[in-house]
Amino acid sequence: MSTKPNKCSWQSLVFYLRCGLLRPRANQLVREILPASKLVFRKCCSSPTAAYIRENKLTSAPPPPSRVPATMSEAKSSQGNSGTTSKGSSSSGSSLITKPANLECKDLEEYLKSRPPEVLEKLYNYPAICLAVYRELPEIARQFVIRILFVEQPIPQAVVSSWATQVYAKENTSVSQVLTELGVWRSAAYPGGLAAWELCPTFKKNLKIALLGGGRPWSMSNALDPDQKSRDIDFLDTYAMSRWRCVLHYMVGAGSSKGMEGEGISPDAVRILLHANLMKRDESDGSPVITRQGFQFLLLDTQAQVWHFMLQYLDTCEARGLNLPECLSMLFQLSFSTLGRDYSSEGLSPGLLTFLQHLREFGLVYQRKRKEGRFYPTRLAHNITSKNATHATTLAQDQESNATKDKGYIIVETNYRVYAYTDSNLQVALLGLFTELLYRFPNLVVGVLSRDSVRQAFRGGITAEQIISYLEQHAHPTMLTVEQAINSKSSLPPTVVDQIKLWENERNRFTYTEGVVYNQFLSQADFITLRDYAQSIGVMIWQNERIRTMVVTKNGHDDVKKFWKRYSKGGS
Repeated sequence: MSTKPNKCSWQSLVFYLRCGLLRPRANQLVREILPASKLVFRKCCSSPTAAYIRENKLTSAPPPPSRVPATMSEAKSSQGNSGTTSKGSSSSGSSLITKPANLECKDLEEYLKSRPPEVLEKLYNYPAICLAVYRELPEIARQFVIRILFVEQPIPQAVVSSWATQVYAKENTSVSQVLTELGVWRSAAYPGGLAAWELCPTFKKNLKIALLGGGRPWSMSNALDPDQKSRDIDFLDTYAMSRWRCVLHYMVGAGSSKGMEGEGISPDAVRILLHANLMKRDESDGSPVITRQGFQFLLLDTQAQVWHFMLQYLDTCEARGLNLPECLSMLFQLSFSTLGRDYSSEGLSPGLLTFLQHLREFGLVYQRKRKEGRFYPTRLAHNITSKNATHATTLAQDQESNATKDKGYIIVETNYRVYAYTDSNLQVALLGLFTELLYRFPNLVVGVLSRDSVRQAFRGGITAEQIISYLEQHAHPTMLTVEQAINSKSSLPPTVVDQIKLWENERNRFTYTEGVVYNQFLSQADFITLRDYAQSIGVMIWQNERIRTMVVTKNGHDDVKKFWKRYSKGGS
């Protein structure tokens, strides 16, 4: 039998796909034609359905609605007469089950919550860490902590709750949970059997030291003679961004030992990028290539990039022989430092001196020579954990195009044209992630937001919100003065924003839900009874009475299973 597709089959297939109709005849045509003519299929079929099949490498269309959907990340089958479960055996849905991992950016609170209690106890032995945690707490939490900081006995929980009105009862409960998870306070017994709160002794002691003074001097507080070659803030900002751009250049121009403009990056920084899964080794030649998370990382603002990068560095401290609490304390001391002032490195331990050199490479500190006894913290370190940090770190990138720090460089028109007034290779490469570049002049780049270019970004892991946020963040000042920008929250044309979201929705046609499958019921009455119970408690995802199959949520599985066991025993 010849495998060459005939013209009639192709016409029928394209008709079904362009109409969005996945009927049995179209499924059969796909199975017959696709193995022999994959290349022709890629060129001919441009409908959203065909694109989904092409991008996910499926040799058949998604299952019709009458079947159990294969979009659950965990599938189990349950015998209707016994209630036992086993993993599903369907392999056709395996490509749909695996969801690509996205970049997880933790703030200080989330990072500390992920640490075990014994690690938190060690971290709270450093006043700088306690002060940083206190600074990042919610406002109500800071009020609670400062009120009981100087009280030497537990405070009844009812008294603490009375400090906030009933209007903020929900926030009060949330704040109490945050303080408990961070190990800032803990439950204690109060005379009379009342539940009470008390600050953890280690945190309480060192927060007092940070606020009132005393204790051991900070590691970089040694006195220094005046620097004959002092550096001003503008120089430090330029230096910090040039060093940080080395890392970003390397990621965009992956595969080279140097960045796009020839800047070097150390093997240590490459190891951090690999550890953070921002890059990975290519299976063919072993060279680093950017990952889905790496694309998302590039579109973050600079403060978020530096903080995420440093968290990944801290995860490798133990492997480097460094002390995690010492390094984190040093990082927070830099965030409390005065911008433009020099500090001494004479009192630092060997581990902290190594840590300082790594910070120097990433642009968080400036030091003329490795063995020089003084260094200058830069704005990258100064704003690394502050929620209220200014955008100077990101806006400093515009110095490359001789623009002032309060100006953007991107203009987006309603015809999807993008004009970027920049000569930075990095900024041009970032635009190229989601735009089709047309022309490049000495200080101007012209591109267009096309469906193909935006979908290519989606395949790389970039979301529509990230594209829109990046364009808004770097919008030219003229875009902020037009009438539609004044009347709306976005400086971008509404047609462009809506179209980018629509292009993303073309790909998001499947909803992934974890669930448990119940099937093989012995009678219709058993199925209806269990189905009605699942619907009554709100855990039903999908059901088909004809084939006696139902899917419940993973969280509701235990309740449904217990009900089935009680029902089975009662019936027997």
